[in-house]
Amino acid sequence: MAITYTWEVTSLKTKAEGDNADAVIQTYWKKTGTDDDGNVGSFSGATPFTSVDADPFVPFADLTEAMVLGWIQAVVVDDYEVHVNGVIQKQIDALVSPVAEPDLPWAGE
Repeated sequence: MAITYTWEVTSLKTKAEGDNADAVIQTYWKKTGTDDDGNVGSFSGATPFTSVDADPFVPFADLTEAMVLGWIQAVVVDDYEVHVNGVIQKQIDALVSPVAEPDLPWAGE
């Protein structure tokens, strides 16, 4: 079953770095996966950045969510992305096939 993923930036932290006022130094984000039946799982993450190596530096007021997501998605790759998607898949699997924890058969004795 295919999973469709969406990303969103949930928060940013800024500070002055060198000549860059309001430089983004921390991002908070969420990746959500939805299967074909509408079951949803999500992963929330935090990714730090520095403006020191930014070329070109983009002022805070000129940032777009797509731009910041591009920075984040460039970091969430390989094993990290496999982990993120695995967490989402486990949440969806738990909805599709929930694990029961019944009372023990002898509990009433």
